[in-house]
Amino acid sequence: MRLRPPYEGTSMGSFDVPLDDERTQLDAFVEEYRSAVEATLDGLAEEQVRRRLVSSETTLLGLLKHVTWMQRMWFEECVGGTPRRELGVVESPDESFRLTDDDTVASVTAAHREACATAGSIVADLPLDTVVTGHWTGPRTLHWVYLQVLRELAHHCGHADILREQLLASD
Repeated sequence: MRLRPPYEGTSMGSFDVPLDDERTQLDAFVEEYRSAVEATLDGLAEEQVRRRLVSSETTLLGLLKHVTWMQRMWFEECVGGTPRRELGVVESPDESFRLTDDDTVASVTAAHREACATAGSIVADLPLDTVVTGHWTGPRTLHWVYLQVLRELAHHCGHADILREQLLASD
């Protein structure tokens, strides 16, 4: 059985939340937000997705690059136990928004999808109550990590929606 929210057909999309176990629901929400962040780039030119519309370094492409980095930190570092130096990624969240000349919609999207696939393989056989110890502030449960990733994806999805609206209104 599936629950359909009252906002179906609006800008929130059509979340199709299974009335199933919690893990299935968490995976569905995380995947929905991953797809939604990627979808904000659809139909836009490279110049548009790199355009800064706010005083920070936040751009649509930078947001996707950041959520890729964020998921690598939570799943590969925190859950998987691989330190970020070994992962070959930037150290801070602020740095993760910065685009290089080599960053394109295709390359950043491919990196995002690879990070998502890696995350899926890391957590595939772990129950939600698994205690993970790769976070610098101490142990967390996998359940907590899922909620944190979901919170961050939803937060940045909102940013991306607003930036896309601004781009479409200005062009």
